Amino acid sequence: MPFPPQSHSEQSLLNRRRFFATGASGLGTLALASLLKEEGLLASENSTPQAHFAPKAKRCIYLFMEGGPSQMDLFDPKPKLNELDGQPMPDSMLKDIKFAFIQKEAARLMGSPRTFKRYGECGMELSDLLPHLSTCVDDIAMIRSMHCEQFNHLPGQLMMLTGSDLQGRPTLGSWLNYGLGSESSNLPGYVVLATLGRGLPGGASSWSSGFLPSQYAGTLFRNQGSPVLNLETPQQVSSAAQMRSLQAINELNGLRFEQVGNPEIASRINAYELAFRMQQTAPELLDLSGETKTTLEEYGVTRDEASKSGTAGFLGSYARNCLLARRMVERGVRFVTLFLSTWDHHSSLDSGLERYTQISDQPVAALLKDLKRRGLLDETLVVWGGEFGRTPLGENRVNFKKVTGRDHHPYSFSMWMAGGGIKGGQTIGETDEIGWGVAKDPIHVHDLHATILHLFGLNHEELTYRFQGRDFRLTDVEGTVVQRLLA
Repeated sequence: MPFPPQSHSEQSLLNRRRFFATGASGLGTLALASLLKEEGLLASENSTPQAHFAPKAKRCIYLFMEGGPSQMDLFDPKPKLNELDGQPMPDSMLKDIKFAFIQKEAARLMGSPRTFKRYGECGMELSDLLPHLSTCVDDIAMIRSMHCEQFNHLPGQLMMLTGSDLQGRPTLGSWLNYGLGSESSNLPGYVVLATLGRGLPGGASSWSSGFLPSQYAGTLFRNQGSPVLNLETPQQVSSAAQMRSLQAINELNGLRFEQVGNPEIASRINAYELAFRMQQTAPELLDLSGETKTTLEEYGVTRDEASKSGTAGFLGSYARNCLLARRMVERGVRFVTLFLSTWDHHSSLDSGLERYTQISDQPVAALLKDLKRRGLLDETLVVWGGEFGRTPLGENRVNFKKVTGRDHHPYSFSMWMAGGGIKGGQTIGETDEIGWGVAKDPIHVHDLHATILHLFGLNHEELTYRFQGRDFRLTDVEGTVVQRLLA
């Protein structure tokens, strides 16, 4: 049964709202918040919709590698590609193919300089660039057969994060919080942390609630200073004065809601209430002084920022974000997205991959181990991947004297998942001998989303929201749960 849009019930309880709107001076903010929770207009443990069936995952940490990591240099070794290094692609394989930058007439295959070994009891093959992740492979399900249609960053990122290449759609985190609510009353249900080079082409669309009520949008946290801009109370404003202001604002919002019934007013009330509670909880969340020295070193929070590979300003930042993600899911945050930008290596591929794996490999592996050690991994789904992969062809734009990078490649790429009901220690799907296309068990982005929702106890065909006269869902009219991924 689809979850009805919350606006369907908004017109039936105006008398109760009128009572609280006109009599709120004696009852204050808590009464109004309690009313809205009862009516399902605030996400809370008291109004959380039920899953369609028993979930295996309760929380998700999505490690989004913006730019498109090169799968044949990290996860999918191609000896045949190395043999054919420098040779042209057959014209038959390039027919009707679109590239972001490659000139078809000059396209040449490019092998990988990386060495691969088998690790763990499962014998999963990983690149020498991933020494820390290699110790976690028995908990990981590697997918080598991901594919989509978008070959440019903005539509590719939107597709991976929202199920559509169009702006204005809800992200995966928004859908999960809409469907299940938040487990935390003092923190947002959906938090975003970013370690950025060039930034994100999608900007706030990458964590937007789209046409869902805005209370389901991701909240961007800063990992230093005030976690959320404008959250702190000015020194000259007392707690009592702030409380009176909040009460007055909510009374006015309640009156306006009575008049127009706009669900965004309920979201606004929710935002004020949550911000007030976060003033106490968010600073504690970001304070790592209670973590042991061993934990900080395991994640790499204390790593030297002045690295020879040019990672200054990123090593500690990304490590800290990974540790914060663990602290957030411990405190009931439903969905955490960590962005690391950028893996867009059109040139200097080898040194670029060395830089970004140095930034991310240690803290990601530490996150998996830490979650497992604390008994959180079984109910926390961890997803790693970008918007697409890289082509087996070398980059050959006119301005480059030497081919040293790879172009965008949506036709076959790799991602991995762990925890939260995932069967680890397996590799799913195969690409052809040069890594051009999927040869076995193709998995589309819609299939990935359907599987993630399934792990949370949600049927992707039934989790819908009516907007502009039709029922929308994350997977549109496609998507099949990948049963092999399930434990």
